[in-house]
Parts: sequence; structure tokens; C-alpha cells
Amino acid sequence: MTTITPQELQGKVGEHLGTSDWVLVDQEMINKFADATGDHQFIHVDAEKAKLTPFGGTIAHGFLTLSLIPMLGASTDGPKVGGVKMGVNYGGNKVRFLAPVRSGKRVRSHVKLLELDEKRPGQWQQTNEISIEIEGEEKPALIAEWITQFFV
Repeated sequence: MTTITPQELQGKVGEHLGTSDWVLVDQEMINKFADATGDHQFIHVDAEKAKLTPFGGTIAHGFLTLSLIPMLGASTDGPKVGGVKMGVNYGGNKVRFLAPVRSGKRVRSHVKLLELDEKRPGQWQQTNEISIEIEGEEKPALIAEWITQFFV
């Protein structure tokens, strides 16, 4: 892992920052997310009913896929800013769910740095384009323009 300064990261605006490890989205993960959110729609938790849909089986919640961004980001092979005391999600400019993640599929993220600005001394705001790829599929699960802040 390469450690860089915020200023060095700023010089990478417009560049691909890295790709994460693969993560398995299995039925257990989907069920736990359904329990945590109260969203037990049959396409997520009932394999028999979901088989009768165009999906052919259960699929992950779109928000489950979105919620994987921090975990996937932690395993991204790109440079990391040294001396970060804390990082927080700030929000999204846009999110598009493009393809369902079927239970049992693996996903990974690709990150492109769109903006990096110092808001106050030591407080940086980073905007990334994040694409979550589904293993073996042409279309990504989602593309998001996601904003985080980190403090050094």
C-alpha cells in the first residue's frame, strides 16, 4: 500500500485510484440487511417466489450494494492518505442502480477521483466516481458519485 499526502492525492484528480477486493454477496448477507432495514420484499428473501421473477432468484437490495462502498473502499489497492484521524460519509451527488446483484455473486469497486478540496485546514472533501462491478457480468450493479470527508 502506498501512503501519500492529501496534496499528492489532489494531483490525481481525474485518475483511476484503484480496484477493491472481491466480496461475496450471499443470501445470509441479504437476509441480515433485510432484518436491519425491515425490507423483506420477496425478491430479496424468498427464493421460491423470486425464481418466478425475471431475476430468476433472490437479489440484493440496491441499498445493500450501495452500503458496501466503505468496505470495498477499505480494500482498494490504490494509494492511501497518511495521517488520517477520521473519515466520514458526506453524501452522494448521484447514484444509479444499473443491474441487480444476484445472491451468490461477487462484487468489487472501481474508484476514480473526481475532486479533492481542502475545506478547512486538515479537513478534506473527496468526490469519487464509484462503479460496482458484478463478477462475470457486463453491466455494473451501480455507479455513484460519492462524497467523503477526511481529517488529517
